[in-house]
Amino acid sequence: MNIEEQLKKINIEFDSHPAIFDLGNEKDQKIVAELFDQKKILSVMDDYKEQLHELFAIKNPTLVYAPDFEKKFDEYYSTIEKEKSIQLHGKWVYFPWLFNLVHILDKEDFLSVRTARNRYLIDPEEQSKFYNTTIGIAGLSVGNSVALAIVMQGGGGRLKLADFDRFALTNTNRIRAGIENLGLRKVEMAARQIYCINPYTEIDLFYEGLTDQNIEKFFGDPKLDIVIDELDSMAIKLRIREYAKKYKIAVAMGADNGDNAIIDIERYDLDSNIKPFQGRLGDITYDELNNLDKFGVGKTITKFLGPENITERMLYSLSEMGKSIVSWPQLGGAALLNGIAVAYCVRKILNKQSVIDNRSLMIVDELLDPDYNSEENKKRRAEKSDKFKQMFNL
Repeated sequence: MNIEEQLKKINIEFDSHPAIFDLGNEKDQKIVAELFDQKKILSVMDDYKEQLHELFAIKNPTLVYAPDFEKKFDEYYSTIEKEKSIQLHGKWVYFPWLFNLVHILDKEDFLSVRTARNRYLIDPEEQSKFYNTTIGIAGLSVGNSVALAIVMQGGGGRLKLADFDRFALTNTNRIRAGIENLGLRKVEMAARQIYCINPYTEIDLFYEGLTDQNIEKFFGDPKLDIVIDELDSMAIKLRIREYAKKYKIAVAMGADNGDNAIIDIERYDLDSNIKPFQGRLGDITYDELNNLDKFGVGKTITKFLGPENITERMLYSLSEMGKSIVSWPQLGGAALLNGIAVAYCVRKILNKQSVIDNRSLMIVDELLDPDYNSEENKKRRAEKSDKFKQMFNL
């Protein structure tokens, strides 16, 4: 068999869902033994003692700085060990795409240790509400950063992820993933990343993206507590807001803008009578948005974001689409900034705390460039914004 045939033969897509085993269970023991026999486990990670060490400290914070802390932990560990073999405690997680088996704490203890460093930046009640929710994320470019920011902070115990696209080389400038994922569906890639942070997460994947055929299931089976819109399609964006209104849940969205972010929050959970997109597109219909040509899409997005809010380089880039570039540019830093901001808003909304109910501009340029608000720069930005408005007849 030549090298070309070998390469084709091993191009296999693996299951993107981890298996969780309790080796105190004889059936699970047999399954794991079979995985070893079939050489489907190539590495084992077992720092369970260190996890117990952290758990013991978290449960006994007043002992941590005492001189006999390690002695007391050793006594605790010895008691655990006497109950049964350490390998039979907790759970073992098998990641089929990594051929890797990892020893972790049981769910409640695992989540307690994972979020221990959040307290009291996020108090226990807030943490619980943040985790015990169902969050929908449509679009996994900026949405990837949003999802990871939410999960890293201990939120999103159940997630619904929708995207029809696959991870491409041009995505590596703004999505936190490596080239080993090239060609992988974005929903699977995001799911794998999330499972590696918290394998107890429940994730529903919508491989077709968000469509008229599956949007009801996305919103209602089980019902979402909040939806995050990071899609490119303006027509489906409108559908999201129609269903958010129907289910009375908030919509959060972050848009790249050069090095900056534009955050839009629409609180259909508080007021189901607000207009989609906060009325910025007027009484536009789904059919009108769905039938836009390339120029119409650019015009609509520009109208929605507001030319006055878009950076000079971004405006220039939009005018160069189809000439010297093939799509609008996006930067990894802006994607991460959007992820941080949207995750913040999601946590606040789920905890019924105060958060903006409109648009917020996160302008890194204004904060860090001392010349940003000079009269010369303000005048130049206004002139370019006016020129762009004329170009699109806005």
